[in-house]
Amino acid sequence: MQKLALFRLHLIVFLWGFTAILGKLIQANAQILVFYRMLFAAIFLFVFIRIYKKESIKISWKIFFQLAGIGCAMALHWYCFFYSIKVSNVSIALSCLSLSTLFASILEPIIFKRKIDISEVVMGVVIVACILMIFKTEFHFKEGIIYGILCAVFGTIFSVFNGKMFGKTSSGNIIFYEIFCGWLVLSIFYMITGQIFQMDEINYRDLALICLLASVFTAFPMLESVNLMKYISPFTLILTVNLEPVYGIILAFFIFGESEEMSPIFYAASGVMILAIIVNGLMKSRKTKKQKNFN
Repeated sequence: MQKLALFRLHLIVFLWGFTAILGKLIQANAQILVFYRMLFAAIFLFVFIRIYKKESIKISWKIFFQLAGIGCAMALHWYCFFYSIKVSNVSIALSCLSLSTLFASILEPIIFKRKIDISEVVMGVVIVACILMIFKTEFHFKEGIIYGILCAVFGTIFSVFNGKMFGKTSSGNIIFYEIFCGWLVLSIFYMITGQIFQMDEINYRDLALICLLASVFTAFPMLESVNLMKYISPFTLILTVNLEPVYGIILAFFIFGESEEMSPIFYAASGVMILAIIVNGLMKSRKTKKQKNFN
């Protein structure tokens, strides 16, 4: 069962890595892409939870508004991610995601009221230095890097506050309302700004790809990641998720070829960032085991 769980975990991380590939294949702009991704994903989740599993989706208004706020962060995270891909490439967007670890090391202690981990700070400095190297050598992708950094910021906000919601209602309800509320807020914003009339500027090919993105690469991995928590530790989940940029960058190189070729410094800096995250995770694991043995 453990080996099967690890295989399923690597499968969903691979699927998450492939979202960036689909983001580049889809011709629609980031606003339209995120609008339909959240709409379709919410529909798939509703059908699965309410109709297939016949579970209740009733929640209190307090939890609803909390999930709506987190859903807004999710929508901004996805928008910045796909916009970064559109104005630069997959490799830039995915490498900037590594900054999420740095932002989490700052935000988590504040939200969960724990001491700042020095090793996380050191790792954060290493990651920032690597991002600065990438920014310097790939300056022509500066807009993509800026939006990639914003993507990491909103992704961290979403992940940290999402952690505080588990246990307040079912995991399926949390994911469903976050995505649905994110789509609802986007819809209201687009109606106010008049952008809602641009949502029909999409072809059938893109709709099919977004439908695939929303189901196989969004709804399924999110539900599966929650189910896997019964068999694997949170540490294993987080450590494996850090492989998402690796899978995505390798896939992008083989699929898109020259448009994804970066400088040697980019690959060296990205490798150092990913290695730093993995080493930090292993150090935390050993520290936790020592504390348990001591107690």
